Amino acid sequence: MNVAEFRRRGKEMVDYVADYLEKIEQRPVYPDLEPGYLRSLIPTEAPLEPENYEDIMKDVERVIMPGVTHWHSPYFFAYFPAASSYPAMLADMLCGAIGCIGFSWAASPACTELETVMLDWLGKMLQLPECFIAGTHGHGGGVIQFCATLGTTPSCAFDHITELGPLCNKENMWMHIDAAYAGSAFICPEFRPLLNGVEFADSFNFNPHKWLLINFDCSAMWVKKRTDIIGAFKMEPLYLKHENQESGLVTDYRHWQIPLGRRFRSLKMWFVFRLYGLKGLQAHIRKQVDLAKEFESLVRADKRFEICAEVIMGLVCFRLKGSNELNQNLLKRITKSREIHLVPCQLSGRFVLRLAICARTTESHHIQQAWRHITQLTFELLQEPDH
Repeated sequence: MNVAEFRRRGKEMVDYVADYLEKIEQRPVYPDLEPGYLRSLIPTEAPLEPENYEDIMKDVERVIMPGVTHWHSPYFFAYFPAASSYPAMLADMLCGAIGCIGFSWAASPACTELETVMLDWLGKMLQLPECFIAGTHGHGGGVIQFCATLGTTPSCAFDHITELGPLCNKENMWMHIDAAYAGSAFICPEFRPLLNGVEFADSFNFNPHKWLLINFDCSAMWVKKRTDIIGAFKMEPLYLKHENQESGLVTDYRHWQIPLGRRFRSLKMWFVFRLYGLKGLQAHIRKQVDLAKEFESLVRADKRFEICAEVIMGLVCFRLKGSNELNQNLLKRITKSREIHLVPCQLSGRFVLRLAICARTTESHHIQQAWRHITQLTFELLQEPDH
C-alpha cells in the first residue's frame, strides 16, 4: 500500500467508521452465534501472497461484524460504558502515524511530557492530593498503563537456549524466552534455528510491533500451560460471568493479564498478515537485514572503524578505533547535526555506536548517505589537534 492508496483507503475507512456509528442502532446489539463461529469462516493459515484490500473489507462485514457486541449501540446497557469519541479516534490515527515508542524522554519528549501533564490534569479533576501530582514538590505522578533473551537490546546477542533449557527443566525452574525484536525474523526459515530450544521454555514472547509491520502496541506471548497464568490472574466477579465460560470453547483473556480491559489489537495483525502475506513479511525482514549487512561492509572497508558484535539481523554495532571519549565525541557531533540519529551502548566496557535499520521506508541510498555523513564528521573530528 503506497501513500496514494493510503489516502484513498483512509478516507474510505473514515466513511466506513462514520457509517458504522451513525447506523449502529440498526445492528443487533449482541451477536447471535455460538462459540467458535469464526474459525470456519477464515483459512487455517495466513496467506502466502498479498490479498486485495476490498476482500478484507468485505470480510469485516462477513466475518467480524457478526461477532461484534456493539458496545456503542444505544441499546447496550451491560457491564460498563466504553468511552468513544470522534476526536479520540482521530488522535489514535495520529498516534499510529507518529509511531514513537515512548520508553524515555529522549525517545520522544512530547510523548513523555504530554502524558505527565495530562495525568496531572486528570488528577486535579479527581481532586487527588498533591502528592500524586507530578507538577508539584511531591514524589508522585501518573502513568498511562497499557492492557497488559533472544536478540538483546544493546547488540542483538542470543543466549544458547538449547543449553539453558535442559538445565532449567532439570532444576524445575520457570524458563521464559524474550525475543522482543528478533522474534519477528523467526518467520524466515534461515533465522528459525535461532529459536531452537523453545520447546524447553514455559513461556515465550516477542513484539510484532517492533519488526513485523504492526503498529505499537502489539506484544505476543505464548505459555506452555495456560493454567499457570490463569491461576495467577483469574478473577470471577458475578457481573463478568457468562453462560459459555465453563464450556471449554472460549478464552477469557482477562485471566491472562493484570488489567481487566484490553484493546482489539488482533485486528492490526489480521490486516497486516492479509495485505502482506507471509512472503511479503519475509521480504521485509530480509531487506532490512541486507541493509544492515550493507552498512557493515561500509564500516569494515574503513580501517578507522571496527565492528563490535556479529551482525545477525538489522543492527550494526561499530566504533572508531580509539578511546571511549573519541567515540562519545563522534556521537555528540552526529546528534548535534540532526541529520541522522543514533544511540550508543556499552560492550565490554567500550562505548559503541548502534545503527539499527528501523523505518519501513529505509533504502540503500539512505544507508549510503548515513555513512557519508558519519565519515565526514569523523574526518572533521580527527582533524582537531587533540586527535
